[in-house]
Amino acid sequence: MFVGLDLGTSSVKGILMTEGQQVIGSASAPLTVSRPHPGWSEQDPEDWWRASLAVLDALAAAHPAEICAVEGIGLSGQMHGATVLDGADRPLRPAILWNDTRSAAECVALETAFPDIRRITGNVVMPGFTAPKLIWLARHEPDVFRRVEKVLLPKDFIRLRLTGEHVSDMSDAAGTCWLDVGRRAWSDQALEHCGLSRRQMPRLVEGGEVSGTLLPSVAARYGMTRTVAIAGGGGDNAAAACGIGAVRPGDAFLSLGTSGVLFAPTARFAPNTEAGVHAFCHAVPNMWCQMGVILAATDSLRWLSDLFGIDAPQLTDALGDRLGGPGEAMFLPYLGGERTPHNQADLRGAFVGLGHATDRGALTRAVMEGVAFAFRDCLRVLADAGTEIPRAWAVGGGSQSRLWLKIIATVLDRPLDLPAGGELGAAFGAARLALCAVRQADTSSVCTPPPVAATIAPDREWTAAYDDAYGRYRRLYPALKEFAQS
Repeated sequence: MFVGLDLGTSSVKGILMTEGQQVIGSASAPLTVSRPHPGWSEQDPEDWWRASLAVLDALAAAHPAEICAVEGIGLSGQMHGATVLDGADRPLRPAILWNDTRSAAECVALETAFPDIRRITGNVVMPGFTAPKLIWLARHEPDVFRRVEKVLLPKDFIRLRLTGEHVSDMSDAAGTCWLDVGRRAWSDQALEHCGLSRRQMPRLVEGGEVSGTLLPSVAARYGMTRTVAIAGGGGDNAAAACGIGAVRPGDAFLSLGTSGVLFAPTARFAPNTEAGVHAFCHAVPNMWCQMGVILAATDSLRWLSDLFGIDAPQLTDALGDRLGGPGEAMFLPYLGGERTPHNQADLRGAFVGLGHATDRGALTRAVMEGVAFAFRDCLRVLADAGTEIPRAWAVGGGSQSRLWLKIIATVLDRPLDLPAGGELGAAFGAARLALCAVRQADTSSVCTPPPVAATIAPDREWTAAYDDAYGRYRRLYPALKEFAQS
C-alpha cells in the first residue's frame, strides 16, 4: 500500500493506493490563507502538519488494515513558499506563499546584482519564487533572517515532520531561483547573492528516490510496523504530470484550476526567460519541463460568481454547450498580476467592449474566453522556446465545463483529451513516486497515461474568428501595462 499527500493552498489531500495503482481511499483537510497586508499571502506551517495528520487519521479510520500495510509515502505540494526554520526546526514566522507579491522590488535588485541568474536557474526572478522572499526578509525582518538555519519548501516541512530530515526534490527546488536547473544542483552563486549558503538548503533527491523513512513515533500512531519510505515527490505540477502520465517529450497537460498551467516535459533544459516560461526539473530523472502559468483561471470565474452571488457552475451551465463564436465583450484575466508571458505583478484585469446589451451571460463568456486567450499566450511562448504541443490532457475543476474546453480547444487549435478514471492528480502522482521509490521502479513504466474518456476537438467553424479575437486581446495588453505603471 502507498500514500500520496498533496499540500495545496486551500487543503491537504491524501489518497491510499494499492500496488496495482487502485485508489481505495481519499481524504482532505482544509487550510486557510492569511493576508495581513495587500499583496501578502501567508500560512502557518504548523497548520500544514495538523492538516496532514488529519488526512492520515481519516485514511486510517476508514482503512485501518490497509494503512498498517503502507510501505511508502509520496509528497506533493504548492511550490515556491518560503518556510524559514531556526536551529530547532521551529518556524520563525508564517510561510510566505507562491501567490505573495511583496518582493517585486527584490526581484529587480537580484537580477541587477546577478545578471547571470536567468541563465543558471532558467527563469525570470518573480515575486512568487523563494529567493526574492528571503531578500525581502533580510531587508524588512533582519532579526528573523539572522536566525534562519534552514529554508524549506512547503511539502518539505511535512517531510521534516515525517522523517526528521531536511530534503527536497529537484522539481520543487527548481522553483526557488537557487537551483542550477541544468545541473540539478544548488547554485552557490545564487545563494550567495541572497545572503545564504548551501548549508541552509535541504539535501536534494529525485522524485522517485527514497528521501528518508517514517519516524517511529508517527508510524506507531497508525500501527505501521514495517519500515515506511518517504519518496522525494514533486512540486504540485510535476506530481500532477506523474499522475496523468505526462513524463515524456510530446506529452502535455492543461490544468484549468485556480491558476492555469500548460505543462510539457522536455528531454533537455530549454529556458525562454524573456517570455516568462518556467523551465524546471521534472520529478522524473533526466527530464525537465516547461510551463506557462496564468495566475487566475477558474479564479477569474470564481471572482465573477462572487460578484453575482451565483455558483460558478450555474454561470457556465446557463450558456449551454454550443460554441457560437467569440462574444463582443472581452476580458483580460490579470486580477492579481500575471506570470506568462508578462511577468508583471502590478498588472490588473479589465472588461473591454461592454454595451447596453451586455448581460451576465456575456460577461461569463468573456471570462471563459479571456482565460482561453491567456492559455494561447502560453502556447505561443512555449513554441518560441522550441516546445510544440500537438494535444494535451485537460485536468482541473474547470475541465468539467465542456463549453469552456470547446472554447480553449478552438482558441488553441489543439485537441484536448479528457482522462478516464478517478484520481489522477498530484496526490496520485505522489503515490506513484512512492511506489517507484520502494520498488526501485522506472518512473516511465509506473507513470503511464490513463485511457481517453473523450476528446474535445477544435471547432473549425470558429477558429478564424477566435484568431481575430486573440489578435484584439493581444493589442489590449500595452494599454493595461501603461495604466498599471502610471
